[in-house]
Amino acid sequence: MAQFFQIHPANPQTRLIRRTVEILLEGGVILYPTDSSYALGCQIGEKSAMERIRRIRKLDDKHNFTLVCRDLSEITTYAKIDNQAFRLLKSLTPGPYTFIHEATKQVPRRLLHPKRKAIGIRVPDNEICRALLGELDQPILSTTLILPGDDRPLTDPEEMRELLDKQVDLIIDGGFCGLEPTTVVDMTAEPPSLMRRGKGDASMFEE
Repeated sequence: MAQFFQIHPANPQTRLIRRTVEILLEGGVILYPTDSSYALGCQIGEKSAMERIRRIRKLDDKHNFTLVCRDLSEITTYAKIDNQAFRLLKSLTPGPYTFIHEATKQVPRRLLHPKRKAIGIRVPDNEICRALLGELDQPILSTTLILPGDDRPLTDPEEMRELLDKQVDLIIDGGFCGLEPTTVVDMTAEPPSLMRRGKGDASMFEE
C-alpha cells in the first residue's frame, strides 16, 4: 500500500519533504502536484521505477518523459540550449511549459526518444516541487498523471489512492493544482513549434 502525505501547498513540511526524497532515492514511484496537474515521478537513475510508470500509463518507447528541474542552471546540465533558447526559457520559467530539447550526454539513453535523442524539460511554479527538487538535488523523471483511456489528468488525491494504491509508493495530497497538462514546445527546430496546447499561453508559438 502507498504512503499518503498531506503536504501544505504554500509551506511544505520539511519532515514530509525529506521522507518523500528518501522514497525517491530508494527507487520509489510517487504521485505529486505541479503547477499544471498531478504527475507520476521517480529518480532519474531508477530504471525499474521508470518501467513501473510506463506500465501504469501503458506508454510505449516513443513517449517523451520529462525532467522536472528546479531552475535554468539545472536544465543546462541535461539539455543543449543556445542563447536564444535560454532567453525564451528564462521568460517562461517557472511555469506550466514543457520544452523538448536535444539531450546532453548526462541523460541516460533509455530516457530519450529513440529517434530524436531529445528530452522534455520543465521548471514548475509550485512550492512542493521546489522543496522536493531542492532536497533531492537532481531532477525528477516525470509524466502527467493521465491514466489509459482518460483525456484529463487525475485531480483528486483520494481517487488516486483508490485507483493506484498498490502501484505506487507514495501519494502526495498537495491540494487542487489544476487539470490541464503543460503546453509542450519543440525546441529542436527553428522556429520552435507547438506540440501540445495546455495550461501555458501558447500564442507566441502559433504566429
